Amino acid sequence: MTTTIPHWIDGAPFVGDNATASPVYNPATGDVVAELALATPADVDRVVASAAAAFTAWSQVPLGKRSAILFRFRELLVEHTDELAAIVTREHGKVISDAKGEIARGLEVVEFACGIPQLLKGEFSEQAATGIDVYSFRQPVGVVAGITPFNFPVMIPLWMSPVAIATGNTFILKPPDRDPSAAMLIAELWKEAGLPDGVFSVVHGTPDVVGRLLTHPDVAAVSFVGSTPTAKHIYKTAIEHGKRCQALGAAKNHGIVLADADLENAANSLVAAAFGAAGERCMALPVALVQQEVADELIALVADRARAVRVLPGDHPDSDMGPIISAQSKARITSLIDSAEAEGAKILVDGRDTVVPGSEGGWFLGPTVIDGVHPEMTINRQEVFGPVLEVIRISGLEEGIALINANPYGNGTALFTSSGEAARTFKRAVQVGMVGINVPIPVPVAWHSFGGWKDSLIGESHMYGPEGVRFFTRAKVVTERWLPQPDAVSFHFSGDAQK
Repeated sequence: MTTTIPHWIDGAPFVGDNATASPVYNPATGDVVAELALATPADVDRVVASAAAAFTAWSQVPLGKRSAILFRFRELLVEHTDELAAIVTREHGKVISDAKGEIARGLEVVEFACGIPQLLKGEFSEQAATGIDVYSFRQPVGVVAGITPFNFPVMIPLWMSPVAIATGNTFILKPPDRDPSAAMLIAELWKEAGLPDGVFSVVHGTPDVVGRLLTHPDVAAVSFVGSTPTAKHIYKTAIEHGKRCQALGAAKNHGIVLADADLENAANSLVAAAFGAAGERCMALPVALVQQEVADELIALVADRARAVRVLPGDHPDSDMGPIISAQSKARITSLIDSAEAEGAKILVDGRDTVVPGSEGGWFLGPTVIDGVHPEMTINRQEVFGPVLEVIRISGLEEGIALINANPYGNGTALFTSSGEAARTFKRAVQVGMVGINVPIPVPVAWHSFGGWKDSLIGESHMYGPEGVRFFTRAKVVTERWLPQPDAVSFHFSGDAQK
């Protein structure tokens, strides 16, 4: 029998009122591995009511007790890393080592949130005026919702929920429909860590569920990661309904390779950044802008490494790269490769006909390297989100920066060089939110914040780190004066009292 994946409410699984469910697949085989319960609007209302009721008590829990729960949650995540990674690999397809890496990056944010007593320290101005002190502190906003994408079913919920919960909010997770099981184990670990019922909830469903979360009057804030059109819709709807919103969109990241770069390192970095997790990362590096003088040499190195990538099911011990998340995604990526070929680009390494023996039903697409790409080509104007590396030949740094800045997205970028002068010019001139210098995937550590520019970030709120703390709290400033109080009881003789 197929397992039904339920919602999570009041600290327990909950199937809900809807009789319909959607299939969950193993991308390596194409087989259905579970069915997902879909929430009704009434189910959503019940989850929000539970979170709203829990907020009153949770927001008053002392910071030390919140921190203790977070420390325990962190230890449970470590203990269950293998189990979580296996779930991610089964439903997403990424290799076990990459799934464990995702969990490790999420753990960093949990560890950051463990320091919440320090993070919520306010400011104090003594004697701002005669007898008056002024001080500030931050308080939680209430019920918050997180809407997360399929490519990081553990890491991105851990970018949101620990900071939201540590700051005193209650959190409702709407996980992706394609790989939802990790969210359920995370819910169980929160409960085992001692989190009160109702503080963390999970609700699955169609766009109607998201719509209800965006418009529900008791939801105070929404955190989202996904495509740019959806991010714009999420942001607009949330703001129109009086909510604060952080909405991260798509990306088209570029890496410049200058002639003075260490080409072996650059080639290794490009292959890892383009083909890791089958390219299904918003911080992947799918476009290499290579200085003409070294283009042939670098491309040869990259092509050799791409051909050596072992494409196998994610749970195979020799696998370097697993399948694409769905048949539809594979078809879309393949059509973009077709368009590049039709428009005159040269396919140096072609992954379109990849077949994995024993897993013929899986949605595999091998590493693909395309030379001779021009900026106006269809493939360069869209987010591919697959194991494809486009090569655009450039004259030098100035042209590379101009191409990056002309792109509508501004999530991540990288420069490979041995020149400090070029690096300084690049990091100041490029219009991108996260920059790597000889680092291919510049995801900030947890005590900084994650977010791009332009169409990669809708609004201004970045994820986790100091900006995450500010997003999930609001400031309050108190101006205070205490007047001298007369004695309520006097034990003096009446004559002394008049002196």
